[in-house]
Amino acid sequence: MKRVSRPARRFRGLAGIVLCGLLAACGVDPEPVPDAGAASGRFSVGQLLGETDGKASYAEADPAYRLRFPADHGPHPRFRSEWWYLTLNLEDSTGAQYGGQFTVFRQALPEVRSEGWTDTLSSASPAAPWAASQVYLGHLAMTDVAAGRHRFAERFSRGLAPLAGSRAEPFAVWLEDWRLESQEDSFLPLRLVAGAEAFAWDLTLSPGKPRVLQGEAGYSPKGPGQASHYYSYSRLPVAGTLRQGERTVTVTGTGWLDREWSTSVLSAGQIGWDWFALQLRDGRDLMLFNLRREDCSRDPFDHGVLVHPDGHSEHLPASRFTLTPIEEWSPALGDRWRPVDGCRARSWPLAWRVQVDDEQFMVRAAVSDQRMLTAVRYWEGLVRVLDAQGEAELGRGYLELTGY
Repeated sequence: MKRVSRPARRFRGLAGIVLCGLLAACGVDPEPVPDAGAASGRFSVGQLLGETDGKASYAEADPAYRLRFPADHGPHPRFRSEWWYLTLNLEDSTGAQYGGQFTVFRQALPEVRSEGWTDTLSSASPAAPWAASQVYLGHLAMTDVAAGRHRFAERFSRGLAPLAGSRAEPFAVWLEDWRLESQEDSFLPLRLVAGAEAFAWDLTLSPGKPRVLQGEAGYSPKGPGQASHYYSYSRLPVAGTLRQGERTVTVTGTGWLDREWSTSVLSAGQIGWDWFALQLRDGRDLMLFNLRREDCSRDPFDHGVLVHPDGHSEHLPASRFTLTPIEEWSPALGDRWRPVDGCRARSWPLAWRVQVDDEQFMVRAAVSDQRMLTAVRYWEGLVRVLDAQGEAELGRGYLELTGY
């Protein structure tokens, strides 16, 4: 993703949704992005996710709100944006490693007009059956570590039940034939069925660690007056199959599911974010979130969470951790990485020094090129967690980089 000059936030590729929404409101179907992706970041987050223009009355995150389940597993159409975000750390029977990503984003359109009918945030009108007040974007990815291969696919759709949508009970979110849904009366277990021509996932996510409320009881501040509602399942047992071309393998491992919804963007001076979701072999899980500022200063709204093996969690303010990029990569470098020069990487920083309290780790990308060349470019991929010397593997996880 190119550096953005407007306020930005961790919408995780959501600008593509806004594009889709603009086209959907005009009755035009956007052209799909190829599975293997030649798209090159046609839009920046700053261009498409600036301040609201006052035409719609969106809800805003409220620190007094207490998350409610199962209702909050479902959509929040009065908010501007939300996502269901799953990352996967898997192996086959030979020990070969695979990473996976499945994301569905929902975006509310500010206004829909058709033949004199105006509706701000409700469903389509009988007078305009293809008009929709919500649009959905899906991202799907697979990383084969042994082959050094990363594949992805992208889809857009209006938020109409046959095409795309979400519900709380029984839980389901879908975009055409990509689907994540509950298999029993409870939220878990979940089944993911989603694929493209080059690869496909069919996975079951079983109950694991309990739900984690991020930030302050699920209220996650991002800047002065800016916030989201945010919760996670940091470690879910996963089993199922991965198809690559004509070959299918059985895989097992763990998943990390994030849920977040918001209306507000972040403050001026922020140019991107670095998000870490790490699952350590000792049973701990770490989410660390770094907001990068133009002046290289530390953002006081950086935060994280530490989930202990027994499932209890503790909030990590910025004072308890540091994230320092040490090596970066770009396609021009081929298989090489170079040291980061100065306070900020010029391209994708794929090796990091992570300090949490008195502990220090190294985090390194498992495959260099895990770029998502979608409507907005970002890097999202499988990483290894190593000891402070960069030798012994202590865990694995996912890293997301935007604004580079």
